[in-house]
Amino acid sequence: MRSEISGIAALAHFVARTPRLAVLSGAGISTASGIPDYRDDHGDWKRSPPMQHQVFMASHAARQRYWARALIGFRTLQQAEPNAAHRALARLEAAGRVGGVITQNVDGLHRRAGSRRVIDLHGRADVVRCMGCGATRMRHDLHAELARRNPAWLEAGARAGPDGDADLEADFGDFQVPACTRCGDGIWKPDVVFFGDSVPKARVAEAFALLDDCRGLLVVGSSLMVYSGFRFARAAAKAGKPVACLNLGRTRADDLYALKVATRAEAGLTALVDALEGDPSRRPA
Repeated sequence: MRSEISGIAALAHFVARTPRLAVLSGAGISTASGIPDYRDDHGDWKRSPPMQHQVFMASHAARQRYWARALIGFRTLQQAEPNAAHRALARLEAAGRVGGVITQNVDGLHRRAGSRRVIDLHGRADVVRCMGCGATRMRHDLHAELARRNPAWLEAGARAGPDGDADLEADFGDFQVPACTRCGDGIWKPDVVFFGDSVPKARVAEAFALLDDCRGLLVVGSSLMVYSGFRFARAAAKAGKPVACLNLGRTRADDLYALKVATRAEAGLTALVDALEGDPSRRPA
């Protein structure tokens, strides 16, 4: 406990002397909202790796499996509420200490907590897009159709997984997956970046622009094992901008940090805000 307290004090000092930070957040910031994460404290997979983009697009059976599991697991994502970590970052932004958030999460909780400049690096899970004609549809509407077509699957019980998945294995051969009604046969896919896919170039450029606008980077709740997030820590360090991390366990960028604090995101960020607000010498000029 003493080392955690001293770590928060050091982090408060880091934030106070690095005005206008960019924040890079990952799954660890949303676990307190009931959304499971992908990796353990060593950065290794806790479960089977998630759906690959190429597999989803090439296999109808893979899409049946994906949407059947999502019909059950996405309820957890829909019902999730911002936790203390999301609210703390919104307070830091309102106080002028944070310039914006680059998030690897697809849950939309940063905006719901009050953060204003948020870059959803991997997209948003509440929208689906036709991969044929580009039409979009709210995901809850597609799930309502899936439920009407597959009522028996609503009774399946399974543990929720990350990003709206569920730990369900069954014969998915009778699960009906509707095609896009606009173009007739287009594939509906969540408007998120699957593994094996690429982040849109405009979104990457927007994230780098935020990093350029800021004096340093704070990584929260991410192992950075995926390159799409790791590149921002590497770019900040290369540009001579200090990088700090608040995360449990190993990350891919451990050798880049000026400071690393090992604690849960909601506890650490709440304590950080309290420390900054309680010390007049650390208030922004």
